[in-house]
Amino acid sequence: MTVVQTPPPPLPVRDTSAPRALSPMLTRLAEERATGVLVREHGTLYLAEGRVVHADSPLAPGLDVLLTAHGTLAATAWQRAAAEASGPLHAAELLLESGLLATGALELCHLDALYDAGYFALAPSSAPGRFHYDRAPRLGPLPSVPVVALERETLRRRLLLHRLWPDPAADTAPLIRADPVAAAPLTSRQRAVLDRVDGVRTATAIARNLGRQAFHTLVDVRRLAAAGQVVPLPTAPAPPPPFPVTDPDIALLKRLRDALEAL
Repeated sequence: MTVVQTPPPPLPVRDTSAPRALSPMLTRLAEERATGVLVREHGTLYLAEGRVVHADSPLAPGLDVLLTAHGTLAATAWQRAAAEASGPLHAAELLLESGLLATGALELCHLDALYDAGYFALAPSSAPGRFHYDRAPRLGPLPSVPVVALERETLRRRLLLHRLWPDPAADTAPLIRADPVAAAPLTSRQRAVLDRVDGVRTATAIARNLGRQAFHTLVDVRRLAAAGQVVPLPTAPAPPPPFPVTDPDIALLKRLRDALEAL
């Protein structure tokens, strides 16, 4: 009788060529069709049935700024709606229902704000995210975004910034004007950004001042950095540590003091 030994099946090998999710937790929540709020270090994502319905970040101007900065909506109208609403998304829906905002304009600003804040919310962080299951986020009249679409757009934006100028220091530091060897022609958008570079404002602060998306301002800042027009404000060097005083040093000082007194 011949015994045939069948080799054991190979162990599964992780496919390293497959793209990694920016947030494994977010991917799992999308698969679960979860509803709630994912809080990350640089922003917050609001999920309804596994889709992103809203995002906010301290690094990105909110929907209110994008709507009111250029006359799409009067600031007083937003303030009244916000006072009656439970959050910016609900305020936007109230404005839509009241006819103060055209559907197309609101949807466009909503998606701009969502992708802008989502870019920062999905940035690498030093702390794990926290998800709170909550029934408050819901699929309303404004468009929602699949998680995979938000992650794909975030990756595309990261790659674009890296290609424009690989040093990310200008994204977060106060900016100062540089002295370029040859002044390159600037677009009107870049000129508006450069006019607000004062050694105090960061790219995010410039975006809020202009009422523009933060990511679009980062694009202008990286192009200005590549052209030698702006640089991050240098940080002050840390003071040198105090010279350590050891026991032999103290003994030497005492001998010197005694010698001086003996003179």
